[in-house]
Amino acid sequence: MTNDVLKYKSQSVSRLYFIAAMALFAGQIIFGITLGLQYVVGDLFFPYIPFNIARMVHTNLLIVWLLFGFMGAAYYIVPEESETELHSPLLAVVLFWIFLVAGALTIVGYLALPYAKLAELTGNDLLQTMGREFLEQPLPTKIGIVVVALGFLYNITLTVLKGRKTSISVVLLMGLWGLALMFLFSFVNPHNLVRDKMYWWFVVHLWVEGVWELILGSLLAYVLVKTTGVDREVIDKWLYVIIAFALMTGILGTGHHFYFIGLPGYWHWIGSVFSALEPIPFFMMTVFAFNMVQRRRREHPNQAAVLWAVGTAVVGFLGAGLWGFIHTLSVINYYTHGSQITAAHGHLAFYGAYVLVVITLISYAMPTMRGRLANSRKAQAVEMWSFWIMTIGMSIMVLALTGAGVVQVWLQRLPETNALGFMATQDELRLFYWVRVGGGVVFLIGQFTYFASFFVGGTPVTGDRSTALRGQPASA
Repeated sequence: MTNDVLKYKSQSVSRLYFIAAMALFAGQIIFGITLGLQYVVGDLFFPYIPFNIARMVHTNLLIVWLLFGFMGAAYYIVPEESETELHSPLLAVVLFWIFLVAGALTIVGYLALPYAKLAELTGNDLLQTMGREFLEQPLPTKIGIVVVALGFLYNITLTVLKGRKTSISVVLLMGLWGLALMFLFSFVNPHNLVRDKMYWWFVVHLWVEGVWELILGSLLAYVLVKTTGVDREVIDKWLYVIIAFALMTGILGTGHHFYFIGLPGYWHWIGSVFSALEPIPFFMMTVFAFNMVQRRRREHPNQAAVLWAVGTAVVGFLGAGLWGFIHTLSVINYYTHGSQITAAHGHLAFYGAYVLVVITLISYAMPTMRGRLANSRKAQAVEMWSFWIMTIGMSIMVLALTGAGVVQVWLQRLPETNALGFMATQDELRLFYWVRVGGGVVFLIGQFTYFASFFVGGTPVTGDRSTALRGQPASA
C-alpha cells in the first residue's frame, strides 16, 4: 500500500508511461502545426524537415504516445481489477525504457537521415517492411515493438490469471492481445499492390475500428465505475453490448477500404452496410456515459475526470461515428476517398475516441498516485478549461478540413470535363488551410493548459477512499 487512495503499490508504474505519453503528445501537435504551415508555406524548414518527414513523425508520434497511454492505463487498472499486485513491476519499468529509447532513436533516424538511407542501414533489404503509411518504422523498431508487446502482455496476462477476473480486465486483455496480433501484419509486405493494401488495412483499420475499441470501452467503463458508483453489473451489460457491436461492425466494416483496390465487387455492399452500422456502438457509448452519470450514486470529487469521460463518448461519436458515416458509402466514397474529408474524419475520430480516453484515465489516475482522490478545485477548473479549449481547437480544424474537402471534391473530382488539377485545387483551399493552422494553435494552447493544471496549487481531496465516496466499497 502506498497511501490511502492508491490501492496497490505496483499501480504507480503507470506514472512513467503517462508522463512519456504526454511529452510525445506535445511533440505530435508541434509537428502537426508544422505540417499545417507547410500546406501554405511550402518551403518552410526545407530541406531540414521536408513535408514527408514531418508527416511521418506526426503520425508515428500519435501511434506511439497512444500505445504508451494504453500500456500505462493497463498497468493502473489491472492490479486493482485483479485485486493483486502487478506480476513484475520491474519488467514494466525495463520495457518502458526500451520502448522509449527505441521510439526516440526512430524519430531521430527520420529527422537525421534520408528515408532510403535509413532503410538501407536498418536491414530493410532482409525483410521489406518500410515505406507504408503509419508503418514506416525500420525493421529493428518493428521487432522491438513486438518484443515490448510480448513482455507487456506476459506481465498483464499473468496478473489477471492469478487474481480476480472482471469484465473490464477481460475485455481490456482481449483488446491488447488483438492489438499485438494485428500488428504482426505490418511484417507482411507483398509485391502485389492489392494484397499489400489488404494486409495494411488489417493493421490500420482493425486497430482503430476493431481491437482499440475494446480498449476504449474497458477504460471508459472503469472510470465510470469508479466515479459514478453505479452497480458494476449494469456497466458490464453495457460494455458487452457495445463491444459486440463494435467487433461486428468494425471487422466487416474493413470492407469500406476495399472498394477500389482491386478486391471483388461484393465488398461495395459489405463495406457500405457494415460501415453504415459502425456509428451504432459509438452512439451506444454516448448513451452509456450519460446514463451512468445520470444514475450516479455518488458525487466523485474528481469532476474533471467525469468531464473527460463524457467528452470521450460524445466527441468519439461525432468523429468516428458521424464524420465517418458521411463518406463511408461506396457511391460517396468514390469521390471523397483520400480527400480532406478523410483527414477531417481521422483527426476528430482519433481525438474523440482515443486521445480523450487516455486523458480520462490520466486525469483519474494521476491524483491517486499522489495520495489524493482528486486535485484541488482550482486545478480541476484549469483542467476543464483545457478540455474545452482543445475541443474548440479540434472543431475549428475539423470544420476547416471538411470545408476544404467539399471544395476539393467539387473542383477536382466531380467534373467530368475541365476538372482542376491537384495543385490548382490546393491553391483554392488556402483559406481553409490557414483556418486549420489557427485551430491547431488553439489546440496547442489547450494542451499546455492541461499540462499547467498539474502544477496548480490549492487544497486537494485526500483521505480514505470509503469515507470520501460516501461509504462505497473500494472494489466498486
